[in-house]
Amino acid sequence: MQGHARSPEEMEALGRLAAATVTNGTVIALVGGLGAGKTHWTKGFVAGLGSTADVTSPTFGLVHEYAGGRLQVFHFDFYRLDSADELLALGWDEYLEANGVIIAEWGDKFPELLPPETIWLHFSIEADGSRNIRQGGS
Repeated sequence: MQGHARSPEEMEALGRLAAATVTNGTVIALVGGLGAGKTHWTKGFVAGLGSTADVTSPTFGLVHEYAGGRLQVFHFDFYRLDSADELLALGWDEYLEANGVIIAEWGDKFPELLPPETIWLHFSIEADGSRNIRQGGS
């Protein structure tokens, strides 16, 4: 799931590629600053599962659900959450038990609530404006 992108379209292509490898119950934590490509990657990921849903950042809704593809996607944004209790109040445990894929932007805010098998993707902006994705631990 690692890669390098020079444009939003290339970031979305990396997300589409990653979608081919996931199964029900996969949890993916996205870590990186604002503008690092997390939402563009997610757009490609959802499209790669065959959904035509309009993917947007869930910063204000906190969670978006995308159906219509091979797997349902639950797209969380932990950025505005102040505590793990707020995430649990959103039904976090129920989402973990649902048949689908969880994508958690800013997943490093509450790593203790993510399962041990979580896939961690770290997004960074390079000096030339391109974006990198590195897979690794929290």
